[in-house]
Amino acid sequence: MAWDFSTDPEFQEKLDWVAWFCKEEVEPLEYVFPYAVRSPDPKVKAYVRSLQQQVKDQGLWALFLDEELGGPGLGQLKLGLLNEIIGRYPSAPQMFGAAAPDTGNMEMLAAYGTDEQKKRWLEPLLNQEMFSAYSMTEPQGGSDPNLFTTHANRDGDEWVINGEKWFTSAGRVADILFVMCTNGMFVVPRETLGVEIMPEPRNHNHIKYTDVRVPLDHLLGPEDGAKVLAQRRLGGGRIHHAMRTIAQCTLAFDMMCERALSRESHGKIIGEHQMVQEKIADSYASIKMLRLFVLETAWKIDNTSTAEARTDIAAVKYTMAKVLREVSFNALHILGSLGTTDLTPLQAMYAGAPTMGIADGVDEVHKATVARRVLKEYRPHEGNWPTEYYPAKREAAWVKMQPKLDADPELRASAEAYQKYLARRR
Repeated sequence: MAWDFSTDPEFQEKLDWVAWFCKEEVEPLEYVFPYAVRSPDPKVKAYVRSLQQQVKDQGLWALFLDEELGGPGLGQLKLGLLNEIIGRYPSAPQMFGAAAPDTGNMEMLAAYGTDEQKKRWLEPLLNQEMFSAYSMTEPQGGSDPNLFTTHANRDGDEWVINGEKWFTSAGRVADILFVMCTNGMFVVPRETLGVEIMPEPRNHNHIKYTDVRVPLDHLLGPEDGAKVLAQRRLGGGRIHHAMRTIAQCTLAFDMMCERALSRESHGKIIGEHQMVQEKIADSYASIKMLRLFVLETAWKIDNTSTAEARTDIAAVKYTMAKVLREVSFNALHILGSLGTTDLTPLQAMYAGAPTMGIADGVDEVHKATVARRVLKEYRPHEGNWPTEYYPAKREAAWVKMQPKLDADPELRASAEAYQKYLARRR
């Protein structure tokens, strides 16, 4: 019986190294040189490269890519365990060459790009000589591709793109934009004439594409293949995202427990008050249940496919937003007024939870998907009564037991006695 919650010793050594590296090298860098990976300072850049070389020496660079796409090919379960550590530190994903939105865009390039496209865009992205953004959702249609209107028309040896995109995260600082059109996925350099980035929002950008011209070879994958590429981009990525969310939940949980043992109220430490204990207990159980669910889903992907695990992937997506919201809220309350400030990570966690419930498809859409797929496994009952209707089950049981009762009069007598006894009780 293969049922094991342990990690093999060799990979545990990798996890231990990642935990040490993030704590001792990545976290200090975060506070001394914020956004160090994008720093133009040559000294800072050289120092970052030296740290990233350590990651490469461990075989953990671009760890999200499958082996056939040029990555380590770890599989979703191992990736999940790694991301559970990396997700605790905001700059760690970039230090491992595994930060969104570049990860999903690199995966699309690796899977669907031509050799020339990989040379032009994938290699610089992998080496962090270039950064990208994913321009998908639209003001009038949200994340529903059936409502998108951004379209590319072919004009000689160019594509001409017209449309409007909403919430293109990091679009303002990207070198290239992956623009999802109704008839394909296109790579658009940000400086291309006709690309207009609106002043607001600052971080998740509103972009207008007006007569944007790109060469024919800027189409990624097949024409009319944008939906296929988008699903490839989002499937496994949700598992990575979920495990990083668990890392954030665990950080919030650590903070609430530490605080519960450090402050007093009404004559005793706050950890001795039952309402605080309730928040700690509920948070502990929520994190544990989500973690097991995500790891099981990762295991299922590794042993079947993303398509086979689609129901669980969707359920993971909306559950992680809910757990982060609840755990960060509990931690914020236990920290009190300090939790409402920007002096700890909690306020950003709690403020980010609603965004998580919208990004990569709103939770309501994923819930509807889960319900539809689950219901396909069931059939309506026959007649007026459900399968578990007691009177019908008793009647069926007597019919089934009849040959045994006929063969054993004493057993029949006992059964009839029980029948009379239960009839009196009812």
